[in-house]
Amino acid sequence: MTRFSGRAAPPLKNNNTPNVAAWVMNEAYSHECSSIGFWPGNGGYGKAAFYAYAYPEPKGFSAAPVRPQGAAYNSDVGQFLLDYNAVRTAPSPDEALLAFMQSTYEAAADWGKWDRCALER
Repeated sequence: MTRFSGRAAPPLKNNNTPNVAAWVMNEAYSHECSSIGFWPGNGGYGKAAFYAYAYPEPKGFSAAPVRPQGAAYNSDVGQFLLDYNAVRTAPSPDEALLAFMQSTYEAAADWGKWDRCALER
């Protein structure tokens, strides 16, 4: 899932994503965004995990406190990660995943100085 700020983003500097044309990446990241998703074990992490990132990554984003316990910024992949197993074994997996999704969005929006009042209902 991706949320957008509504503001244009700077052009990508490193645009060599395997199997994706440069014009696709340029369009995909033409505006500031906060994205979350799921890796079944790829992406440079090696195990199943939920991920969250912001483009462009605002200063302070990587140090933002996120939920639930166990979620953390991984500098090797440049994203917040939450192991699938932590969600699977949580007392309420739905609540754990929603906390991750909401708190990482808030980190991107707050540190990126998005106009949350205009974006949220």
